[in-house]
Amino acid sequence: MANTTQICFRIDEEVKQNAEKALDDMGLTMSAAITVFLKKVGREHRIPFEITADPFYSAANMERLQRAAAQMERTGGTVHEIGALSDDD
Repeated sequence: MANTTQICFRIDEEVKQNAEKALDDMGLTMSAAITVFLKKVGREHRIPFEITADPFYSAANMERLQRAAAQMERTGGTVHEIGALSDDD
């Protein structure tokens, strides 16, 4: 048997429960799934899936929200359609 080590980390209980249910449906234990993940990271030297930012926090959306807030202040708190904002607003 290969040398083994133990890793301890904290994770939100709901995240853990959801993952355990999904992994159980796949016939995997949490330990087996994490081992698969870490072996792939070690072999490929990358995270084995795409990691993207929430588009809500993108620079373009933050600018759009700031323009909408400015428009609301100018118009007394009413914005009927954000998409109608021009680049000048």
